[in-house]
Amino acid sequence: MSAPDLPPSPGVGARRKGPRTLPRLPLSAFSPPNSGTSDRFPLPASPSTVHPESIIDAHVVSSEGNLDQWTAEAGKELGGRIDGVVLVIKNETNLEQAVASLSKSNVPITSLVVPYPLQSGVPTNPSSLLKSSPIPIALSSLFKGPSPSHQEGIKWALSQGHVVHLDVGLDLHSNAGDEPWEVLEEFVGNSVGAPGSGAKGAIVLSNILPPSHTYNIPIVKLLNHPTYLAYQAHLASLSLIPLTYIDFLPPDWDTPTPPTPPPHGSILSPAMSPMTPGGTVDDKFQDSKEKREWKRRIKMYLGPAVEAFGLERIIFGSSPSTFSKSKSRAGDWYELARESLAELGIEQEGIDAVFRNNAIKVYSS
Repeated sequence: MSAPDLPPSPGVGARRKGPRTLPRLPLSAFSPPNSGTSDRFPLPASPSTVHPESIIDAHVVSSEGNLDQWTAEAGKELGGRIDGVVLVIKNETNLEQAVASLSKSNVPITSLVVPYPLQSGVPTNPSSLLKSSPIPIALSSLFKGPSPSHQEGIKWALSQGHVVHLDVGLDLHSNAGDEPWEVLEEFVGNSVGAPGSGAKGAIVLSNILPPSHTYNIPIVKLLNHPTYLAYQAHLASLSLIPLTYIDFLPPDWDTPTPPTPPPHGSILSPAMSPMTPGGTVDDKFQDSKEKREWKRRIKMYLGPAVEAFGLERIIFGSSPSTFSKSKSRAGDWYELARESLAELGIEQEGIDAVFRNNAIKVYSS
C-alpha cells in the first residue's frame, strides 16, 4: 500500500515563484571616500591636536601649600590651560591659616584636600571651617588595611556631604592575587553603603590608575598576567559602588615620567618616520622609545578603567600618589595622559570631562 500524498509545505509554492527581489544599495555605499579630508569621512584628529579646552589639575601635592614648583613644572601646555588646581596638603596643618594664605594664590584653588583622622572614627568636634570655608575642603585619608573605626569615619564624612580622598596603600599588584582587591572593595562598599544609606559626598580612589610596580613585566606577557587580569575584574567591581571616582595620576613604576619633548637623539629623524595621510610625520614617531612604551602600558590600564567607570568618573591629576616613590614633572605627565586618552579615540567631550568637568562636579559641588 502506497503512502498518501502529503500537501506541500506553505513555503514550497512561494519558493517556486522565483527569487525574491531584494532592495539594491547604490554602488557608492561600497566605495571608499575619494579623500580622507572630506566632510563626510574626516580623518580622526591627531593626538597632538586634541587638548582640553581648560584644565582643573585635581591632584597637586604640596607640603605647605606652595605652588612654585608646580608652576615651574607645568609648562605652557598645562599651565597655559589651567582653570584651577585641587591642592593636596601632605602634612597636618592649621586649616584657618592655610585657607587664608591660599585665598591670595595666583593659581586659582578649586579645592583644598587636607589630612583628616577618619581612621579614628567619627570626630567629636569637627571644625566648622569644613563647611564654611570659602575654598571647598575635601578630606584625605590613607588606606593600608580595613578597620571598623576607619569605615565609620568615612561613613560620617560622606553623610555630611564631604569628599573623601582615599590614597590606597595596599599592594594590589603583588602575588597575593585577588585578596587585596577584595579587601578594598569590601571596605569601600561598606563605607559608602547601599543607595539610600544617606551618603551624599564622594570618594576618590588614588594610586590605582595606572597601578604601581608592573613596569618590569614585559608588555607581551602583561595581557595574560594574573595581576592585569585581577586589575580588570576588580576595577569593574569597584565601579559598581555608588559615589566612587578614580584619580588618573603618574604611576609608581620606579622610573621618572619620560619628558615631552623627548631628549635629543631619542627619536627617529623625519626622513625615517612614517607619514600620516595628511602628509605630516606620524605623532607616535615623534616620541622617544621610552615614551611610546609608557603610552602602550598606560592605554592597557586606561582602557578597562574607561569601560568600567566611564569618562564621567575619571579625574586627571599631575602629582603622584602619596605612596609613590617615582618622580614626575607635571607637564610631562599631562602630555602622556592626554595623548594616551586621545590615542584611545576619546573625543573632545570625554577629554574635557577627564581634565576638567569631573573635578568641577566632585570638588566644587
